[in-house]
Amino acid sequence: MRTIDAIARILKQEGIEYLSAFPTTPVIEAAAVAGIRPIICRQERVGVGIGDGYARVTNGRPPGVFAMQYGPGAENAYAGVATSFSDAVPILFLPLGHPRDREGVYPLFSSMKSFDSVTKYIEQINSPARVVETMWRAFAALKRGRPGPVMVEIPADVAVEEVDPAIVDGYQSPKPATMGGNAQDILEAAKVLLDAEHPVIHAGQGVLYAEATDELVELAELIQAPVMTTMAGKSAFPEKHPLALGSGSGVMSRPVYHFMSRADVVFGIGTSLTKHGMVMNVPSGKTLIQATNDPIDLDKNYAVDYPILGDAKLVLRQFIEACQELLSTRQRGDRQVAAEIANVRDVWLGEWMPTLTSNQAPMTPYRVIWEFMQTINSDEAIVTHDSGSPRDQLMPFYQAGGPRTYLGWGKSHGLGTGLGLNIGAKLADPNKFVVNFMGDAAFGMTGLDFETAARSGIPILTVVLNNNTMAIETSAMAESHELYNTRDLGGNYADLGKAMGGWAERVTDPADISAAFLRAKKVTEDGRAALLEFMTNEEQAFSHRRAF
Repeated sequence: MRTIDAIARILKQEGIEYLSAFPTTPVIEAAAVAGIRPIICRQERVGVGIGDGYARVTNGRPPGVFAMQYGPGAENAYAGVATSFSDAVPILFLPLGHPRDREGVYPLFSSMKSFDSVTKYIEQINSPARVVETMWRAFAALKRGRPGPVMVEIPADVAVEEVDPAIVDGYQSPKPATMGGNAQDILEAAKVLLDAEHPVIHAGQGVLYAEATDELVELAELIQAPVMTTMAGKSAFPEKHPLALGSGSGVMSRPVYHFMSRADVVFGIGTSLTKHGMVMNVPSGKTLIQATNDPIDLDKNYAVDYPILGDAKLVLRQFIEACQELLSTRQRGDRQVAAEIANVRDVWLGEWMPTLTSNQAPMTPYRVIWEFMQTINSDEAIVTHDSGSPRDQLMPFYQAGGPRTYLGWGKSHGLGTGLGLNIGAKLADPNKFVVNFMGDAAFGMTGLDFETAARSGIPILTVVLNNNTMAIETSAMAESHELYNTRDLGGNYADLGKAMGGWAERVTDPADISAAFLRAKKVTEDGRAALLEFMTNEEQAFSHRRAF
């Protein structure tokens, strides 16, 4: 048994079904022989995204896995790994390494040095005899604590060296380990939460990874507190629930803006509370409760009044029990929170309805998003945005269904990331209608990997909002555009989709949007990858953009 065969056997034992990869690496052959299906992408960054999207939907059980060659392959994968790291995604990277006799020689690219800053854990299999212990540590890191990418480098010579099968027989899968919060800390924070006049629960993707949506709903209903989610945490709280405010990122819905502006106590659960250009910052003057499983997040960007360390599911259960005990000796107030949320949302949507239902041509992307929302059941779909305008147009208005029906991302936000996530999400949950919204600039970055979906029989829908320009850069590139048309883009992406083996349509009439989505959905149900290109205008309006 060679080292790569041992790795493939361990991957199989860990429940890995798919390996996204781009040649050349012998891991592909070993995985295939072991019964793991390779998904061969067109470029490494998308291959990382496939593993990333898979892991987000499975909550890392099992994680996504991506393998690539040393040198250029590892170099091209870096941007994707950085995105996974910034969004805390449990994905395993298996780069081939240079043979040990060439290791560290200038100018050879070193994955061990270069990826250290964008991985949770990194190790090299420097001897065939260490393959089992190295893989055990890698999976232990993937399963415990804050999620994040883990990398195991396989030197090319070690990859094909022999391993004693008896060593591999001894592999035992590491078990997850979680902890609850300190009971006294929970009780003190619960008192503050119940005493608040206008509390808001600020839920992050830690709720998703802990599979704690039921507990979050139970606590919100118990104390009648409104719930907003972060961009990465979108769908951690069902957004059609009467207590749902929606999501806050660089843009936000009116309910998020209204309730966060007024809040006296903010309870951050499963969130890092990171200050960043793509997230909603917490307004000043709030009493902060923060529960996270990583101490690095506490007091990082905010002075947290009530810090709690623990797994989101366990901590929420502790809060429920503490609040139930406290409420047994006090009278519950009737805040009529749900009615207020509905009223604020109705007023906000009323202001936006002329845009959301506009018949103008070229059509506004908001009309595309609104028609999609009216046509497709969000509980039966998995949706993701891309960087730039599609993200900021979709996030505030789209109401996600249950957990992992929306994949939010973007602290490190390379254009085109959503396509790979979409492919991985469909592999993880084949029964969902899986859709990514991207602009024409994003398609230009990674669009050729639509062919990966078509060739591999992965029936996703890619929505291209094509306005033939980089509209979001209008003010940043005003003079250069006037002189040299620097914002202009071009292309018929529906034709490209057809040329790459998929089903595709270009839509120019707003009246045909809903029917086009239904046609595309039927195509995906028949097993084909689909692409819809909507010809849109240069929309410049956003909902409460960077309001805090």
